Amino acid sequence: MSGVEFLARLKGKFGDGIVSADLEAIDPWIGVSPESLPSLCAYLKSEEDLAFDMCNCITVVDHLITDPKKAAKSTEEPRLDVVYHLTSIRHKHSLVVKVALPRWQDGVEGQCPSVPTVAGIWRTADWHERETYDLSGVWFEGHPDLRRILLPEDWEGYPLRKDYEMPQEYHGIRGR
Repeated sequence: MSGVEFLARLKGKFGDGIVSADLEAIDPWIGVSPESLPSLCAYLKSEEDLAFDMCNCITVVDHLITDPKKAAKSTEEPRLDVVYHLTSIRHKHSLVVKVALPRWQDGVEGQCPSVPTVAGIWRTADWHERETYDLSGVWFEGHPDLRRILLPEDWEGYPLRKDYEMPQEYHGIRGR
């Protein structure tokens, strides 16, 4: 099936839940609304001709421009993109699914934005979501055990965000 047919099929099923796409990119991708993510992912996995049976990884891209000169010229609002890399082992094809989120929930700094979990669709998503939460500060609604996985529970902040500042000291241990 061509990219055009695939996109038309998804838009027919999910309507406005499909917000963007580039199926001609080196890594073909679709942008989806947070609300549509679980049903879209379940569909991508369960449809026989798609069979996206593996969630390779979940990452976050922080679209914060830290250079004041560049930020002044930008028309885009800072955001986080949660990026899901999916593979169909049977059909030997892959797809990237992106969900755009605000950097902070309701504009309140320190309050993590949220997206529904897909851990019930792919078991590997359980650990990927925990890592994403731990390092980038995205909350996965409905996750069975969302807690830090790499950093201590009392760690403050999210080290992969562009505005993260490394603490000078942690439990009496001074950094560089």
